[in-house]
Amino acid sequence: MSQGVRMRPEGSGQALSEAYDTALLDLDGVVYAGGHAIAHAVESLAVARAGGMHLAYVTNNALRTPDAVAAHLTELGIPTGAGDVITSAQAVARLISEQVPAGARVLVIGGEGLRVALRERGLEPVESADDDPAAVVQGYGGPELPWGRFAEASYAVARGVPWFASNTDLTIPSGRGIAPGNGAAVEVVRIATGAEPQVAGKPLPPMHRETILRTGAERPLVVGDRLDTDIEGAFNGDVDSLLVLTGVTDGAQLLAAPPQHRPTYVDADLRGLLTGQPEVVADGDGFRCGGWTAAAGAERLELDGEGEGLDGLRALCAAAWTAAGEGVCELEAGKALARLGW
Repeated sequence: MSQGVRMRPEGSGQALSEAYDTALLDLDGVVYAGGHAIAHAVESLAVARAGGMHLAYVTNNALRTPDAVAAHLTELGIPTGAGDVITSAQAVARLISEQVPAGARVLVIGGEGLRVALRERGLEPVESADDDPAAVVQGYGGPELPWGRFAEASYAVARGVPWFASNTDLTIPSGRGIAPGNGAAVEVVRIATGAEPQVAGKPLPPMHRETILRTGAERPLVVGDRLDTDIEGAFNGDVDSLLVLTGVTDGAQLLAAPPQHRPTYVDADLRGLLTGQPEVVADGDGFRCGGWTAAAGAERLELDGEGEGLDGLRALCAAAWTAAGEGVCELEAGKALARLGW
C-alpha cells in the first residue's frame, strides 16, 4: 500500500485470501455481533484458512484474555488458539515493559486481560497507588469497575507516575446498545490530573507492531468495520485493508472518508476474502465499476446504471474521494446511496 492519497478502491485479480498471507481481523462487527457470529463469517473464515491464509484476531478490548477470546470463537465454530488473538492489553504491556525495569510494579485499572498481559512481560500488577508502582495502566474493566479505581489512577498519575492506556475508544457495543468505552474512563483521569497517557491500541503503531511481531505476517490484510480504528490503523501501518459493511460504517461515512480512513477494498462481509475485487476505472468525467458510473456534480454525487449495488458504492467512492482529494467530500450523496439501498 502506498501512503499517497487513495482516490479509489483497488481491484484484485486474485482472491484476497490468496493475495495476502495473513488476515488481521477485527472482532465485533466483523466476525461477531452481540456474541453471535455474523452471517457468512464462520464459513468464509473456514475456506480462507483451508486455503492457507493465517487468521489472526485483533481487538482493542483489553478486558478478556486471549484464552477467553479464543474459546468464544471456537464455540462459534471458528477454531482458534490463544496465540491467534492479539489484544490491546498485550500491546500496552509491551510498551510499558520497554520503559520500566524488569519486574516493576504496575497499577492496573482494568480487568484480567491486562493482568495476564503484564505478567507475560514479567511485570507485577498491583491495586493501589500506595504500592509504589512504576507505571499506571488503564484498560476497559467492564461495567462493574468501581469508581474508586479511577481515584487510584489519579493519585498515582498526579504524583508523576507514567500513565498508559490500552486504547481510547470512547464507546463499546453491548447487547443493550452503546456503552462508555475505555476512552471515556481515560477522560475521567485526564480531567482529574491534566495528564496525557501513552496509548497502544488501534489505530496507533504499537498495536500494529504487536500484531506483526506475534503473527510474523509478511503480506497482512487488515479486515475491519470501523474507519477510525481498523482502517486508520492499516494506514498508519502502511498495509492494505478490507472494509466490511457488517458493522458501524455506513455508505455516507465511507464516501466522506478522509485519506487515512479510505480502505483498499470494500465488500459486504467476510465472503469478500474469498473473491477477487472488481476494478474501478476512469470513464469520461466519472468512474465505472461493473454496471455503474459515478461522477461528482456541482452539488451532489451522480450515479447512473444498474447491477450489483456494491459496484455502485465502489464507483461512488472513487468519485467522492477524487473530488475531495486530501480533504472530506461534502457533496450530497443521499439520492445516489438510496438507489443502491444504502
